[in-house]
Amino acid sequence: MNVIVVDGYNVIGAWEELKRLKEKDMSQARDRLIEKMAEYQSFTNQRVIVVFDAYFVKGLANKYNESKVEVIYTKEKETADECIERIVKDLKNVDNQVYVATSDYAEQRTIFGRGALRKSARELFIELKNIEMEIEESIDQYTKEKPQRKILLEKDILETFEKWRRGDK
Repeated sequence: MNVIVVDGYNVIGAWEELKRLKEKDMSQARDRLIEKMAEYQSFTNQRVIVVFDAYFVKGLANKYNESKVEVIYTKEKETADECIERIVKDLKNVDNQVYVATSDYAEQRTIFGRGALRKSARELFIELKNIEMEIEESIDQYTKEKPQRKILLEKDILETFEKWRRGDK
């Protein structure tokens, strides 16, 4: 199974939309990132873990699921990098390929050493945009296709059936 671990604040700082939201309200930026990652999870069927460190949210460590996305807030004085490294160590095995989405170069080098692969925030953004385009194309194609009739009928008979269907006489 593929697992993607997202360094939440690193990605928020790298994506323009989330950066603008962060300036107004950090919780909106976090929620929007989780929403985007839920779309990603739904499309790719990969396990998605988003990690936020205690820099903006003080208190005890917290973990919960939202739309099949695991969201982790580290405990106070624990960085997201430390938490991500622990997650990679716990999850990386022959059955799991772990990817870490971060643009933090030092973190990328560390997770390479633990056997995980990296996706920069930009690569993840591009992948999400491609997924959104695929979904849009699929919806467009679905709406353009008309159901095929199995029995060929003449036009006047079809019009009569349509009138009956609508309750017209």
